[in-house]
Amino acid sequence: MTAPRYTLGISSHFHDSAAALVQGTHILAAAQEERFTRRKADWQFPMNAITYCLSQLPEGASLDRVAYYEDPGLKLRRILQTAQTRLPTGARLWPRMVETLRSLAEELPMQLRKIAEDTDRIVFVPHHRSHAASAFYPAPFAEAAVLVLDGVGEYSTTTLWSGKATGLKAEAEISFPHSLGLFYSAFTQYCGFKVNSGEYKLMGLAPFGTPEFRQKILDELIELQPDGSFALNMAYFDFDRGLSTTSPLFEMLFGQPQRKESDPMTQVHMNLAASAQAVLEEAVLALAKTALDRAQSMNLCLAGGVALNCVANSRLIRDLPGLRNLWIQPASGDAGGALGAALEVARDDAATEAQPIPNDTMAGGFLGPQFTDADICAPLETAGLVYQQLPDPATYADTVARALAEGQIVGHFHGRMEFGPRALGNRSILADPRGKDTLSRVNKSIKFREDWRPFAPIVLADQAPLYFEDPTDSPYMLLVAQLRPEFCGKTTLSDARGRGLHSPMQLQNAVVSDFAAVTHVDFSARLQTVTPGIGTRAGAILAAFHAMTGCPMLLNTSFNVRGEPIICSPKDAIDCFLNTHLDLLAIGGVIVRKSAQPDWVHKKIGRMHFAAD
Repeated sequence: MTAPRYTLGISSHFHDSAAALVQGTHILAAAQEERFTRRKADWQFPMNAITYCLSQLPEGASLDRVAYYEDPGLKLRRILQTAQTRLPTGARLWPRMVETLRSLAEELPMQLRKIAEDTDRIVFVPHHRSHAASAFYPAPFAEAAVLVLDGVGEYSTTTLWSGKATGLKAEAEISFPHSLGLFYSAFTQYCGFKVNSGEYKLMGLAPFGTPEFRQKILDELIELQPDGSFALNMAYFDFDRGLSTTSPLFEMLFGQPQRKESDPMTQVHMNLAASAQAVLEEAVLALAKTALDRAQSMNLCLAGGVALNCVANSRLIRDLPGLRNLWIQPASGDAGGALGAALEVARDDAATEAQPIPNDTMAGGFLGPQFTDADICAPLETAGLVYQQLPDPATYADTVARALAEGQIVGHFHGRMEFGPRALGNRSILADPRGKDTLSRVNKSIKFREDWRPFAPIVLADQAPLYFEDPTDSPYMLLVAQLRPEFCGKTTLSDARGRGLHSPMQLQNAVVSDFAAVTHVDFSARLQTVTPGIGTRAGAILAAFHAMTGCPMLLNTSFNVRGEPIICSPKDAIDCFLNTHLDLLAIGGVIVRKSAQPDWVHKKIGRMHFAAD
């Protein structure tokens, strides 16, 4: 039996470019380009991520094939057809289309040849098949239904698959311009957030509102069938004709202009977010049921950008008959397409081998670069910072836990960087979730973002069911659970509004719980569950914190500031530490206390300006 060959997967040129390296079905490395260039959602050809992945090749090993996550020729055909059939208004797409044509027809082939040398070694995997492969092949199931939901690939926007040992079989699809991802992006833009990055804000805004526009949306904007198939009323959308997601009729339908980023957030915006979320959940639920029926399975795998909507994901677990197991690709967006393309191309090699017992092969999402203490101490010395080395892991965990128990906010950096948009402990900011002002403090003085936005808890897996209702098995922070009633305050949203409170932060502060920093206004929380000793050192810190305080959870948010990607290197961590009000940096085997630093460090805090996210 020959050893499995090495395959490099690449995604680029549209959203979140990335690279992944696999040996057969074994995932060796994966990383997003943004982490290296420090440009959020960097779409350019991921040379830095590729260089990192290739560094993980064993000595003497060579790359066998390069898998690209979509068919660029088919993508160009769709873009051309869209512009031609939407004339004269489609002419607004031509400048962007010409640039896309040049980059895909000229730059991309040249860039791929530099990696593969021999063009016969380059394989183009359709966009939605790449997503489906990223969801099914790493999942802990021998067979499953697979549902892919995103904006658009070449033509497909929604696809249903059945996955078996023989591979993936396409069952059904919906094509552009009818797209749940673009439907949700239209409301994202209308509520004043950035398309392709602010959709999670729309999801976070939804609990502040009521879905009073749900029926209007179903009557006017989207025709939704019982099996989940749908069609958008394109008179209200503009993404197939111009540079906006919405047309002027969208504003007329809801009776007010699109919100600007600097405008106040009104109850109408909160209700629109709640309504769009409600319709999205209905569509996802119906599509998932159809996917299970088509595949004759009780297992479901999800991928595509819409699969990052953790509220909709949890609705599947609660309300989908016949669903036994759900697994979601943690890098569900275009970055995960790089991994899926590599796995799809490598599958034929693995298919000849004995099939192992299925398990989750994503390694907890920890697939990025890691650094030695020497790598860490060098930039600390260069920066002139005072630090303390603590080589004993137990002492280290106790030291960080004690700082957290004292109310300090900690930047935690350890091990391999996470792949995907969620910080899962290795590039995380940690804090005590019980402090009443912790939410505002972390938002305002560390993340520099809107003060109403919620944070997630990292929770000991064996303790999660004691504090939260199902679902509580959530290692990738892709599910939402309700805090149990005994830990919730008595205040309701209606009570708060009756007292004249209407802004999101007023409402957030009025609705209290025992863990106010990590529960949303509706007492929901986006859980990450951990077991000490598995995956991340943050689990050991949490266990020590639990032993000291009796609290089995911590606030966990990504180690970055507004408008920037999650940190990658020790220098990134040090820069963030120096420019924010973080109290302590726990990096590798080193502790850096803000209180121990010279005066110039304290004068530098908060001087940087950050882009909107």
